[in-house]
Amino acid sequence: MKIGYLQNEPIFGEKKKNFEDVRQLIKSIKTDLLVLPELFATGYTFTSAEEARNLAEKKDGATATYLKEISLQIEGTVIGGFIELEDDKVYNALLIVSKGKVIDTYKKIHLFNRENLWFTPGDEAPKVYKIDGVKIGVMICFDWIFPETCRSLALQGMQVLAHPSNLVLPHCQSAMITRCLENRIFAVTANRIGNELRGGDEFSFTGKSQITSWNGKTLTTATEDKVGVGIIEIDEKEANNKQINAFNDLIKNRRSNLYDL
Repeated sequence: MKIGYLQNEPIFGEKKKNFEDVRQLIKSIKTDLLVLPELFATGYTFTSAEEARNLAEKKDGATATYLKEISLQIEGTVIGGFIELEDDKVYNALLIVSKGKVIDTYKKIHLFNRENLWFTPGDEAPKVYKIDGVKIGVMICFDWIFPETCRSLALQGMQVLAHPSNLVLPHCQSAMITRCLENRIFAVTANRIGNELRGGDEFSFTGKSQITSWNGKTLTTATEDKVGVGIIEIDEKEANNKQINAFNDLIKNRRSNLYDL
């Protein structure tokens, strides 16, 4: 299958402009899976909970409509971040859209920094979705630093991890090598670039979106300061083999009775 990331530089609050910029980046692309960054159309640096709420949408709102169009254009599945409004709560979330249909949303369970002031943390365990025969798991940005997130998805049979992000810490891209090695999965980390100075916060986003293989190899990576798309072809079935050698299997050798706290 073909999997890819899109790296963009959204203008805060300008959804229509950000939609169009993404559309231009992918106008000639066909791929089975395309991952967009966290909050790819709104920007990240909020000054109040009210501001985040004003940019929030239901799961059938403008971003869902847009991603349906994109999924039909690429003839595959697109996964991207948005602000979800559900039952009067506001979440940092993502949409999973395949060939014109919304499959589901995922609400970020580990909120970073002042996100805790704007959003409600998700309270549902991450799930794996079987789409066109491929087992795809999702998480958002800071979820990466908690290894249980990725492991729980691997235990559900995940082959490919979709990881929309707005990374500001310098560690994630290297850490995803470990996440892929310890779970023997493929991962697509889609990050953004640019700076946002709003209110009392200034964030510089690290770019370097990447696709990482089950064996820890970085298959393709973006620069730290340019928008773009990276796509590569993989054999997702390689992620089914958890056998390191004749004696060691990453899943079967777990001794969870000794460290299940």
